[in-house]
Amino acid sequence: MRGQPEHVLVIGAGLGGLRTVEHLRSSGFQGRISLVGAEVHAPYDRPPLSKQLLTGHWEAERVALSTVEALDELGVRTYLGMRAVALRPGAVELADGASLHGDAVVIATGLVPRTLPGQPAHVHTLRTLDDALALRATLERVGSLLGGSLLVVGGGFIGAEVASAARARGIAVTVLEALPVPSARALGTELGALAARLLVEGGVDLRTAVGLTSFVDAGDRVAVALSDGSAVEADAAVVGIGGAPQLEWLGDRVDTTDGLACGPTGRVCGLDAVWAVGDVAAWEDTTTGTRHRSEHWTNAGDQAAAVACDILGAEPPPAPVPYFWSDQFGLKIQLVGRPERADNMLPLHGDGPDGGAVRGTVAGYLAGDHLVAVAAFGAARLIARYRPLVADGADRAAVLRTAAGIRPPGAGRGTNGAGPARPRPRPPP
Repeated sequence: MRGQPEHVLVIGAGLGGLRTVEHLRSSGFQGRISLVGAEVHAPYDRPPLSKQLLTGHWEAERVALSTVEALDELGVRTYLGMRAVALRPGAVELADGASLHGDAVVIATGLVPRTLPGQPAHVHTLRTLDDALALRATLERVGSLLGGSLLVVGGGFIGAEVASAARARGIAVTVLEALPVPSARALGTELGALAARLLVEGGVDLRTAVGLTSFVDAGDRVAVALSDGSAVEADAAVVGIGGAPQLEWLGDRVDTTDGLACGPTGRVCGLDAVWAVGDVAAWEDTTTGTRHRSEHWTNAGDQAAAVACDILGAEPPPAPVPYFWSDQFGLKIQLVGRPERADNMLPLHGDGPDGGAVRGTVAGYLAGDHLVAVAAFGAARLIARYRPLVADGADRAAVLRTAAGIRPPGAGRGTNGAGPARPRPRPPP
């Protein structure tokens, strides 16, 4: 492809796909744009599915990000309810046999939820709007039962948010987690232990370091046998063990083992005039020379802006600081940066790691002597002070100076569990 394309095909009508077409238009692109989505719904927001929508505080209309009419006004032709089934040079084939031809293709097809062997059809997963509405209906039904119960397989952020929504309805919840602590992959072992405390203090029966051996026939209920020889039975169940990039439709044209390998601006390696954004895209990190695939909401929008610039031959925007959040049991967990790069942790505020209140705990993740991420539990004002330091890769001394100069909200008044700032270097685990 030389110069700007005449027709951009965006495959995937989630956040990444929507933001790509919006950035193309806002950057002055006058050519044709087509947006293909496997779901019949216009683009919608996924984070509320396991939060406000599941709890019943929001209805489905509030998660909408756009409408077909708004996209039409933007000059974007939509193909909703149309699954892509093959990628050809310069074209994408759809499930109904039609082919769309374009000289630039953006792949933003997202994830499909992982399931377990023998998983019964009435066991829920949570990825789409329809999934969330079906699970909400189940929680309403189970919540109306005397002693209603829910089994959650997977103690990561989605599983914890589902557990939180269920407990708010008075449902007895059991969470099974194969690792020693929940959310260990995102938070690490020490802060994962705080995520475990949130579950337990929220009234959840948390069982860690245990695997699900099999599902057992229990009629309309759900029963499972566990690796420790025990069993669990519940009125309903949801499996939240992550997702896999939805790329099977590409066949063997490109390696999709861990998403699509991309350059630093989203161009897919080995394919001409093809880009990828969001959950499916493993972008090259120019700092480390490695590739990284992120499943966070903010990442999809950030990458969409960079891809739109690359397609149009414009300068890319500055690299953003990754950000993620989770709402559980009345507390917001926030994470900025790339904790997977870290080799040691630096407690900054609060007593959570020492058994004190979880709320108000803030910790930094260091790679050697430099800050690569910060996590906070119910401490939004505190974590905001560290975001510039993460962006700059500040050294330990600078981080500790910042911590020493921060007075947490309510310090000295006994209004929260943060306590005074306590920068305490700790040896690597």
